[in-house]
Amino acid sequence: MTSVSTTAGADAVGRRGAALVVLCFVQFMLVLDDNVVSVALPSMRDDLGFGAAGLAWVVNAYFLAFGGLLLLFGRMADLLGRRRVFLTGVALFGAASLVCGLAQEPWQLVAGRFVQGAGSAMASPAALALIALLFPGSAERARAFGIWGGIAALGGTMGLVISGALTGLASWRWIFLINLPVALAAVVLLPRLVPESRAGRAARLDVPGAVLGTGALVALVYGLLRAGESSWGDATAAGPLVLAVVLAVAFVAVEARAAEPLVPLSFLSFRFRAVANGATLLFSAAMYAMAFLLMVHLQTVLGYRPLAAGLAYLPYGAGILAGMWLSSRAVARLGMRPALVMSFLITAAGLLLLSGVAPDDGYASGVLPGMLVTSIGCGLSLPALTVAALTGTTEENAGLGSAVLSSVQQIGGAVGVAMLVALATRRRDGLTVEGSQYAATEGFSFALVVAAVLVALGAAVIAALLGRARPPEGTPDV
Repeated sequence: MTSVSTTAGADAVGRRGAALVVLCFVQFMLVLDDNVVSVALPSMRDDLGFGAAGLAWVVNAYFLAFGGLLLLFGRMADLLGRRRVFLTGVALFGAASLVCGLAQEPWQLVAGRFVQGAGSAMASPAALALIALLFPGSAERARAFGIWGGIAALGGTMGLVISGALTGLASWRWIFLINLPVALAAVVLLPRLVPESRAGRAARLDVPGAVLGTGALVALVYGLLRAGESSWGDATAAGPLVLAVVLAVAFVAVEARAAEPLVPLSFLSFRFRAVANGATLLFSAAMYAMAFLLMVHLQTVLGYRPLAAGLAYLPYGAGILAGMWLSSRAVARLGMRPALVMSFLITAAGLLLLSGVAPDDGYASGVLPGMLVTSIGCGLSLPALTVAALTGTTEENAGLGSAVLSSVQQIGGAVGVAMLVALATRRRDGLTVEGSQYAATEGFSFALVVAAVLVALGAAVIAALLGRARPPEGTPDV
């Protein structure tokens, strides 16, 4: 009897490990598509005949759907079944990737990117909720989230490398077509590894809350993207941002009266999660902007070709993996709050190092030190932030907690890119000195200093507030 139960237990552990591998591979694919098009945009423009304004929407359509629909699909996963919503999202993402890879007209590529974003919004929070339920113990959950967070961060970095390699050596179409085997494997394998799970009690989807909440997020992301393209005072940016505020106020009013709200206000007001999500917002704003600004700087100021610029990010991925390996150990030894404060400060120091890169600096002496320090801090931070942001989630609301965290990351990224790119551009254009490289470097440096300040502010928020937020029993000490 003992050997039978031992074998059954080993099989269960093996299935959980295999499920984690599948879920992490899918997340790698989803995050990779956040920025995989960045290096390939000129080739897409030449092949399909994009105008300047239309080309930006190859990127923006994905962010708009992903950021705007996360909250809705996260709650649907809790109510309809997390595995079902995950598999539907992966299948949708795979089909949209095929459409993008075979696109012959600009509108086909933009539409495919929007559907890709919708598929990501279904799959990503459902996958994170499945991991939270597969690994209920605090220590094993921390390790699982450590792997998840590291793989997600690595996907964001490797998107630039893979995009540069495939665009330079084959065709931009392959940056989409390589998604197909991953999506197919996930759809085939996951039902064999993970049982269905949903909220324990029957509940209806809060339709008014869903409409208002989704509308507010879509308007917010759209307004932020437009602000990044034009200016904060432009009507096409200010109008959606004002609409987002109006819809958000209406959403809060409706949720306060709803019998079964889409997002219970008590869920958002749980301080431990609220502090973690607030810190995530600041961190995401800084890191998304850094990735965008550094890629532009490498190519336009330092003169890297697309493939070389992508390969230059490889040490960043290695640093993230090292930080990810250290993250759970730092939390176990130091506690959640000290580990997060330390990791944020390391990240801020790395951003300050990167801000000092001059046009005549070599890669090893100029770019690499700041990149490594930043990546180690990022690898240390993301897994611990994920654990903190999902603290106290249950069978009833794991998908909602995952969706809130993912929404915060996407919105933070959109805010960071819109704000810091605008600051860099304004700083560059305000300089009257000769030499465009010098002006561009000054703008880049100023934006990264602001990014470092945002991360340091996140560290201060964690140090001041996280210690006062008592986590539930079993959470690592803060």
